[in-house]
Amino acid sequence: MRLKNHLFWIVSFIAFLTDQLTKYWVVTTFTLGQTLPLLPGIFHFTYVTNTGAAFSLLSGKVEWLRWLSLGVSLVLIVIASLGPVLSFWEQLGYGLILGGAIGNGIDRFALGYVVDFLDFRLINFAVFNLADSFISIGIVCLLIASFSNTPTSSHRVR
Repeated sequence: MRLKNHLFWIVSFIAFLTDQLTKYWVVTTFTLGQTLPLLPGIFHFTYVTNTGAAFSLLSGKVEWLRWLSLGVSLVLIVIASLGPVLSFWEQLGYGLILGGAIGNGIDRFALGYVVDFLDFRLINFAVFNLADSFISIGIVCLLIASFSNTPTSSHRVR
């Protein structure tokens, strides 16, 4: 069997690896709650844990979210493996979502929480991680794909 949707697999692996390496760096470099201002009052690295979903949504629902992460991951793997050849934007979007879902899913199964550290204080945004970012960017890619795949008529009205 020949592997298809190569970009999907490459993007998901890079997203997953980048997410896990940055979380490892934070856990081994910072103490829980420690913050490092990169742009004081605007952007900090702040080590926190999150039992919820992306951007602290559904806080405390780790049991349900770990299975959701696994389910989403399995569905995306099936789509990329058994489905049609996907467009560039679909492969990029689904790959980013898979990398993020696996990254946060592993945290939820192994730790019972995810490691968050990206802290945009200027807008008082929830602390998040790269997996959350990859999932959000992946959704934007899928929106672009949906606009790119809009059927258009090639017949001219006379």
